[in-house]
Amino acid sequence: MKNILIPLISVMAIILGSCTASDPCADIRASVERQMKMYPHSTLRDLYKNYFQDYFGPGHIIADNSSADRYLRYELNNSSSFEGADYEPTGYKGRFYRVNLSVIADGRVPYEVYFDAFVRSVNGIKPIANDIWQQEWAKIDSVIQVMGVLPQSEATDADRAMISKMLGEGNVVMHHSEEFSKHYQPHYRIIERSIFEQEILPLLKKE
Repeated sequence: MKNILIPLISVMAIILGSCTASDPCADIRASVERQMKMYPHSTLRDLYKNYFQDYFGPGHIIADNSSADRYLRYELNNSSSFEGADYEPTGYKGRFYRVNLSVIADGRVPYEVYFDAFVRSVNGIKPIANDIWQQEWAKIDSVIQVMGVLPQSEATDADRAMISKMLGEGNVVMHHSEEFSKHYQPHYRIIERSIFEQEILPLLKKE
């Protein structure tokens, strides 16, 4: 066991050693703390999803606006509640916002405005290369491990192994964990930061 732990600690030390003023690990820590405070039932999968969304948005391009429209309307009409914050930034760079469907359901944001912002956000994504994302996630995960915000359990180890395997196969998209979905029932869409702040946020500030 000692022979395994020493290299791991060394690798983490090298990664964390790169955390300088120009490499804001403090921002990563703050974003992890924010996630765990708002969603204490988060698993490593859910933390990964948050940072993944910061780089890739929802992770796919909308090929069919009609289908996206039907699915959004279905989710609005068939959800019993829309718990959680109205909006929250993704990851530690805040390139996107998760915007709760509650802002449509209670009439503060017109459906058409929300849906148009969502579509333009998704189709305007310029994803990074997978190898660069793997390096970025390795840095983020090393911070998470040092912080000790997740239990040292078989479930956490399994999540980490699954993420590693997934990235090694060239896949990057991950869904929320069952634990997260059970406790928080998330209903949101991803909207790019400038679009949200210019078009959606002013409507929310009118109340």
